[in-house]
Amino acid sequence: MSVPPRPAASGVSPSGPSRSGPSAAGRPPQRDLLVEALAACRGAFVAVGLFSAVVNVLMLTGSLYMLQVYDRVIPSRSIPTLVALSLLVLVLYAFQGVFDWLRQRILNRIGAALDGALSAPMVAAILRAPMQGGRGDGLQPSRDLDTVRSFLSGLGPTTLFDLPWMPLYVAGCFLLHPYLGWTLVGGAVVLFGLALLTELLTRAPTREVARSSALRAVQLEAGRRNAEIVKALGMEPRLIARFRDANDAHVAAHQRNADVAGALGATSKVLRFMLQSAMLGMGAWLVIEGMASSGVMIASSIMSSRALAPVELAIGNWRPFLAARQAWQRLRTALAGIDPDARPSLAPERARRSLTVDRIAVAAPGSSAPILQNVSLALEAGQGLGVIGPSASGKSTLARSLVGIWPAARGEIRLDGATLDQWPIEMRGAMIGYLPQDVELFDGTVAENIARFDPNMSDSAVLAAAKAAGAYDMIVGLPGGFEMRIGEGGAALSGGQRQRIALARALYKDPFLVVLDEPNSGLDAEGDAALTAAIHGIRARGGIAVIIAHRPAALAAVDQVLVLAAGQVQALGPKDEVLRKPLARHPASPAPAPVPLHPVPEMRAADGRA
Repeated sequence: MSVPPRPAASGVSPSGPSRSGPSAAGRPPQRDLLVEALAACRGAFVAVGLFSAVVNVLMLTGSLYMLQVYDRVIPSRSIPTLVALSLLVLVLYAFQGVFDWLRQRILNRIGAALDGALSAPMVAAILRAPMQGGRGDGLQPSRDLDTVRSFLSGLGPTTLFDLPWMPLYVAGCFLLHPYLGWTLVGGAVVLFGLALLTELLTRAPTREVARSSALRAVQLEAGRRNAEIVKALGMEPRLIARFRDANDAHVAAHQRNADVAGALGATSKVLRFMLQSAMLGMGAWLVIEGMASSGVMIASSIMSSRALAPVELAIGNWRPFLAARQAWQRLRTALAGIDPDARPSLAPERARRSLTVDRIAVAAPGSSAPILQNVSLALEAGQGLGVIGPSASGKSTLARSLVGIWPAARGEIRLDGATLDQWPIEMRGAMIGYLPQDVELFDGTVAENIARFDPNMSDSAVLAAAKAAGAYDMIVGLPGGFEMRIGEGGAALSGGQRQRIALARALYKDPFLVVLDEPNSGLDAEGDAALTAAIHGIRARGGIAVIIAHRPAALAAVDQVLVLAAGQVQALGPKDEVLRKPLARHPASPAPAPVPLHPVPEMRAADGRA
């Protein structure tokens, strides 16, 4: 079986609107990763189809055996004929079992192959959703992929492969007698109408089950991640009540779906039994009238049962089929724009000289209102820039745009003259150090977090980053030191300890551009001193440091200051010169009305904190 190769996660290119990359007209059309993954399994699907053909032909064994026993063996009373027929039937049933097992095994491998081909883009889609205005259950793509894989490994696909063979059994009944054939056709029409009714009646309930399940998961995850504030403020009973309401809606939707599908499934089963009895009764009438033999009566009953079994199975498996189809559609939407093979054919050298920001305008993903407008600056290697301004002035937005989280809708950001998208994502990440306002660490050791989970982690680089951040002594004082597992989100550490480890992560392997957003918000005097030393170290080795600050202590080691207000530059220049200006007593002139930007159509508005 042909299995698609697992794409490298590091090769997934960033998404979002940007003027720093190639024009939209020059981009290749978007790839449909799901269709490509299925196409890579084309040979396996062909094998399943061939095995299904063999299985369905062998399914005639029972009918033909009964026909021969009643019409040949019993009248002739020939024991050798009966033994020979029985041995032949045993061999045919054995082959049927082998081929049935093989096609199910291949379908299992197809599910695993799809998971292998789509898991990396799926994770990339989950990781990027918050930066693209994504809301709701952020882990839904993972569950959708599991749903598709589970469906492919179940009875649903084999039923779909068996349905096209119904005409074979109908033709067999017509060969036995036209009356039997028309009786079967009439029953099949009724069952197909029931299958169509199942599709129409279960589509909306299945969609509602998925929506309510996602809403319930969002509420649970929000409560779990904010467990401390929930306990401190006594919010637990209220959150339990909110979850109970969401859970009641989910259970009600699930019950409606199950009731509809169960009722239709039971109806289809009764109709199949009735049709099988009708075939038997029609055969008996034909025998009485001398138009058919008793073997024809029994064989037609068995053949009709086999002909209608796929329809009944399809109705019984309709809910999994609908769930898989809706999961497939959501997954296609989530993976739109994700290209695991997109990477520059020849990337520039590692940046070492300058950072240039040329009249950029930046909006939160999905929003048309710019947070930053016409921001320009230029920094050379060895310089440090402090960014100050009132709340909601765009400081954090500038930090996000500099490191490539929120791409500029207008203007350009360049390192050594090259736009950020000219480097593969891992190479670009190695040149950038970033410490966000809200520090997030991952479940793993301290060393793994500092090394950014680099599979080729260098012990010396981890130690150097810890020393550069002034966190070495603090880390070795922890139980287990660098090998201490910190738990999800760094739960085993204090806020200041998490911030210093995150600073060490930002300095791992001496990145050229280091952007620190409120780096001293959780630090004591010792931490402030370590931060100042770290910024001096960045500049001394020829890097560029950009510090977003409210507290003056964070500006001790910078030589340039940028003042932002209402998303525009109010002052930019040497620190002493800018800080001497009485900006607070002379508020900036009213900013011009913002020029609306054009958000990406498929993105929803995000509440990006500036």
